[in-house]
Amino acid sequence: MMLFVFGLLSMAAMAQDVTITGIIREKDGALLPGANIVVKGTTRGTQSDVNGTYKLIAPANSTLIYSFVGKNPQEVVVGNRTSIDVTLEDDAKSLTEVVVIGYGTQRKKDLTGSVAAISSKDFVQGQITNPEQLVAGKVAGVQITSNGGAPGSGSQIRIRGGSSLNANNDPLIVIDGVPVDNNGISGSPNPLGMINPNDIETMTVLKDASATAIYGSRASNGVILITTKKGVKGDRIRFNFSSQESLSKNYKQLNVLSADDFRALVNSKGTAAQKALMGKESTNWQDAIFQTGFTHDNNLSATGSLAGMPFRASVGYLGQKGILKTSDLGRTSGSLGISPMLFNNHLRIDVNLKGTIANSRFADQGAIGAAAFFDPTQPIYSGNNNFGGYFEWLDPSTKLPNTLATKNPVAILDLKQDKSTVKRSIGNAQFDYKFHFLPELRANLNLGYDVSSSEGTIYIPTFAGLQYARKGTNNQYSQTKTNKLLEFYLNYTKDLRSIASRIEVLGGYSYQDFIRESPAYPDVNAENVVISPAGIPFKTQNTLVSFYGRANYTLKDRYLVTFTLRDDGSSRFSPSTRWGLFPSAAFAWKIKEESFLRNSTVIQDLKLRLGYGVTGQQDVGSDYPYLARYTYGQSTAQYQLGNGFIQTLRPEGYDANLRWESTTTYNAGLDFSLFKGKLSGTIDVYQKKTKDLLSVIPVPAGSNLTNRILTNVGNLENRGIELGLNATPVSTDKFTWDANFNITYNENKITNLTKVPTPNDPGVLVGGISGGVGNTVQIHTVGYPTFAYYLYKQVYDANGKPIEGLYVDQDANGILNLADRYRYKSPNPKVYLGFSSNFTMDKFTVAFTLRGNIGNYVYNNINSGAGALQNVFNTNNYLSNVSSSVLSTNFQTNQYFSDYYLENASFLRMENLTVGYNVYQSKRANARLTAAAQNLFVLTKYSGLDPEIPGGIDNNFYPRPRTLTLGLNVSF
Repeated sequence: MMLFVFGLLSMAAMAQDVTITGIIREKDGALLPGANIVVKGTTRGTQSDVNGTYKLIAPANSTLIYSFVGKNPQEVVVGNRTSIDVTLEDDAKSLTEVVVIGYGTQRKKDLTGSVAAISSKDFVQGQITNPEQLVAGKVAGVQITSNGGAPGSGSQIRIRGGSSLNANNDPLIVIDGVPVDNNGISGSPNPLGMINPNDIETMTVLKDASATAIYGSRASNGVILITTKKGVKGDRIRFNFSSQESLSKNYKQLNVLSADDFRALVNSKGTAAQKALMGKESTNWQDAIFQTGFTHDNNLSATGSLAGMPFRASVGYLGQKGILKTSDLGRTSGSLGISPMLFNNHLRIDVNLKGTIANSRFADQGAIGAAAFFDPTQPIYSGNNNFGGYFEWLDPSTKLPNTLATKNPVAILDLKQDKSTVKRSIGNAQFDYKFHFLPELRANLNLGYDVSSSEGTIYIPTFAGLQYARKGTNNQYSQTKTNKLLEFYLNYTKDLRSIASRIEVLGGYSYQDFIRESPAYPDVNAENVVISPAGIPFKTQNTLVSFYGRANYTLKDRYLVTFTLRDDGSSRFSPSTRWGLFPSAAFAWKIKEESFLRNSTVIQDLKLRLGYGVTGQQDVGSDYPYLARYTYGQSTAQYQLGNGFIQTLRPEGYDANLRWESTTTYNAGLDFSLFKGKLSGTIDVYQKKTKDLLSVIPVPAGSNLTNRILTNVGNLENRGIELGLNATPVSTDKFTWDANFNITYNENKITNLTKVPTPNDPGVLVGGISGGVGNTVQIHTVGYPTFAYYLYKQVYDANGKPIEGLYVDQDANGILNLADRYRYKSPNPKVYLGFSSNFTMDKFTVAFTLRGNIGNYVYNNINSGAGALQNVFNTNNYLSNVSSSVLSTNFQTNQYFSDYYLENASFLRMENLTVGYNVYQSKRANARLTAAAQNLFVLTKYSGLDPEIPGGIDNNFYPRPRTLTLGLNVSF
């Protein structure tokens, strides 16, 4: 009996509650408010206060779990202690799984939308000039197509296909919380090119509407969040210096006749007069206009703490000479970021400042087409001083440059100076305050700006054959742009442990103002004679005002729900249609947390996501499209008043009821991780439906205002499936192999183009080409993809050769007209994919990235323009070279609308191959050497310079070079 009583007393003593107090700190000693302390196996717990202190009543024999987002959790046995202090260290893996989203961050495992984040360690390596190149081929659903190989050239970015016909299809870009203008900057080939890629830490892509709807306006095409590198706490300042030197070459030439082949053709089919026009040289004009490009890229940064305040400062210089002669870019950039913490770590201030000055000389890309057409038997230089010493075709009677003939390609480059200087600065100050009396509530104020100024000149001397008749050019231009931002939001987060729930509520306001201004300059020739007087100075303004909110609810860490609502007002619409309401909702189910999978050793993560949302579009280029406007008529349209003449004003067509274009997106996704994380990935199925398209459509006959008008008409649909896989097949102390694969199928279709059903409406002609006047080869038609090709179906003979001028009579009426063209294929690929792999072997690393498109077609305008014998044998006293295709077709005249020139441009490109070696590595310093090759090979059947052509019409395309780079990176 005594033993039984003793046992009961002992158990009671063990179960006795004790009051435990303590302080929670970070590794550097900083107090850590908001940390969670939970009695293991129970829901009993508390949080540390603003001073990092806590107080908790717990059983004496219990174990306490201390945790905080981004920190390694700790378990501590209470025993007989009443005071427990804990230091939580950073969890590197957990930190990398925190994803930047709209207005905040979120753990990757808690995301309900389709979001992809790429950090600097996974960026594409090599000579990277622009930020978007860092993630090319890395993200499913994201297609990045370079606009060409010119220094600083931009890219066409499409997230899950384009959602508009005439409005902007580019995604919204947000840099450190500042949404930037999608419109270009005069004198800059790429607005994003003013951001130094070396300053970027992460790029996050928001793809579905549940992720993007918090941005409402301009979010129909997805959102890319760019976060730059920040200062870190530390007891010393670390420096990093990187230097890259690159050589670039044009690896492919247009397939035109050589000088010997050209002579043979003229001698066999030309007249005596035409034979007499031939020269004695053998000039490869493409060799003459291209050169070896050279790039040097140097960057220096300092990161650390000053007086306990984290900071990062950097400066960089990029000097790039393009492979097309006279193309050149010099870019100087600098950045400064500070992140002080005030009021016992309750107020965090992030200040980010970035500035860039870029000096460019633009090569006239018309020289590329001229090099294909110019007679290869002629010399580059004439041997005299006329026309700058360059050979030009002359009119026999006047001995002046023949206005109909192609101009000397080398002279086009050398004698035209197209230069610009662009200055741009982007910055913001973000104040994030955690209330002392209510640490679950945060207030965030973001003040930002994006300003740029540019000026440029275009000079062609009086003697240049390119503009001999007008005696050259001496023009200038300038522009200033100001983007101001004010955003404020409140965020409340609370763990409701009693019901195993967590809530987060956010509500905010945004004001953003865009002002563009350009003075008017006269059109002047090189002798300063005014060709046409200056017009009216240009100034315009666009303002966006928004109210937004988001609510997240988590139940049992298994079921997650997100609701978003944004109300946007745009000055581009009239007061009656100005506001657009954009809702979204998403649900996620962490299936892995269910009892039937919780103990699985094969499946480490399994989450189902469902999302719905609506986003808007108002970026139509014009800031006042709903207002009546007038433009000056032609000089012949003048009214005589006395002895004077007054130029008339012509009313333009407009739609006063213009309103928001909206895109509704449905998304279902599955995230998974298998085999202890060795294989993970996502699968997404989506559908995007755009209505009230902001479209430019033909006006019915009888209107005396305009032929076309911008209005809301039509519907467009994109649907597809994405797969992204990450694998680590091998991971040992000495060897690691990581791989990433992504593939996207996207189908694009126009579902309506008219306000009233018109079954026989052919559609809207688009896709202008070089050759003829007003010729187009693409069309928008209901039931077909956007920009579908619209051509005649070529008829071939028994030997497989095309028969000139003979096409399939589609309507069998014996007349060849527009109705006999057919819609076939599209420049948009049905499938695009990327594959990256990284091998680490002791001090060596090898990495590569492959990209590919399947099902994209390109109209070869170079071949169609230089694909007829009439180009050689004209009666205008000059000769022109032709495409080698003439030897197969024997076309006498240009067949611009033949589908013979439409080619399958599917390709697989080796985007990058990099080899690195750690020369020196210690706790205080590191040195690394790299060697990289970009655009190493392209596998394709396309006969032109490059199969990847934005818009799908190949004409005067600046080819992407093959680049070899040596780099050194030193940190200390």
